[in-house]
Amino acid sequence: MLIERIYDEDLAQASYLIGCQAKGEAIVVDARRDIAGYLDLAAANGMKIVAVTETHIHADFLSGTRELAAATGATVYVSGEGGPDWQYDFDGERLHDLDTVKLGNITVQALHTPGHTPEHLSFLIADGAFSDSPGYLLSGDFIFSGDLGRPDLLDEAAGGVDTRFAGAKQLFASLRDKFLTLPDYVQVHPGHGAGSACGKALGAIPSSTVGYERRYAWWGPYLENNDEQGFINELLDGQPDAHAYFGRMKRENRQGPAVMGERAPLQELSPDDVVRDLAADRAIFVDTRSNARVHEGTVAGSLNIPAGKSVASFGAWVVDPEKDQNPLVLLAEGQEQAQEMWDHLVRVGIDNVAGYVTSIDGLPPFTPPLIQPSELPDFDAAMVLDVRNRTEHSAGHIPGSYQLSGGRVLWHLDELPESGTIVTYCQSGVRNSVAASGLRRAGYDVVELDGSYAAWVAQK
Repeated sequence: MLIERIYDEDLAQASYLIGCQAKGEAIVVDARRDIAGYLDLAAANGMKIVAVTETHIHADFLSGTRELAAATGATVYVSGEGGPDWQYDFDGERLHDLDTVKLGNITVQALHTPGHTPEHLSFLIADGAFSDSPGYLLSGDFIFSGDLGRPDLLDEAAGGVDTRFAGAKQLFASLRDKFLTLPDYVQVHPGHGAGSACGKALGAIPSSTVGYERRYAWWGPYLENNDEQGFINELLDGQPDAHAYFGRMKRENRQGPAVMGERAPLQELSPDDVVRDLAADRAIFVDTRSNARVHEGTVAGSLNIPAGKSVASFGAWVVDPEKDQNPLVLLAEGQEQAQEMWDHLVRVGIDNVAGYVTSIDGLPPFTPPLIQPSELPDFDAAMVLDVRNRTEHSAGHIPGSYQLSGGRVLWHLDELPESGTIVTYCQSGVRNSVAASGLRRAGYDVVELDGSYAAWVAQK
């Protein structure tokens, strides 16, 4: 048997390829939409992807289940649990508690483990050739290394009202009735790692075991003492801000994400054409350099989505493809970097990219205004806006500042002043630059605090 973890550092998200080497068949669990990695991995191991499935209706990324099935002809399996409000709207075989999928010697068994979401499935894997007993659990957003999937996302991002309490109760029951009945030796392979907003204290190690989590995870004593209310209180306390784009992901993943098919390589665009498109408001320019470089000079009306490991996350903060119909033009070192950025963007449903340029020379210039921390007390600001998470704000902030995290700010413009200058800051300036660029594009007068909160603390 082959188990391969495909990890996305950007969204801290793990998908898995499980393959039977004897029969040359594989299943992919929780695929993302840029599918080349799965196809290459299967080919390198002489396998055919015959099945694709997912643990639940995801909130933090757009599922690649349909994309991969369309490319391979694989059978789609999705959860049939959770009741009528949590059924997928696209075709696929429905899996219920204890249903199985066979791949040669391998048995993949669905376990209904609600709590993070009502329809959530985990998958028990039995090798078959080595042992008929399950030895592996793909736990999705149910169990993480040292933590649990948060049950409040339906309230925070999907329009639910107080569903978190029922979800927390379901998590308690799923732990008691499903997870803790498994042997200690079963290996646990979660759907996310450290940095994900799907929990508050995810560990960085890629896997764990039932026995280790039973003994050392924070929730162990609550289960041991059957303290459901204490568990619920601890679980719901201090969860990070949910990004606003999660609501869009929920809707699209339930409906069935659009199948892109094979994408042609991005082409380098003529600067003259880009100038004309920007002037006519037919394109959105994306400056992919660091905030320090952007502060030296950028393109008027541009968004700052720095290249690196957070392209999808930051892109979804400031681009809403349901409203922003114009294609993106990326600043990139070349075709390879532009293509890599596009791969990240499609993971959150930002598909419309026209191409790239390699320089901002000749494009309409703009220098973002900055203010030094020492100048802030005397500055006439309509609002000092903290775009960090609320937990960071609670730990320490500039007196009088208003907290609205960068992943939510463009969806809560009603909380901002209608006129006047807004001074924005984060911890070091990276998130601030992203959010500030989005606010400027939305028409707000924004001045960034140079060095952000770290600089403000240092000068006190």
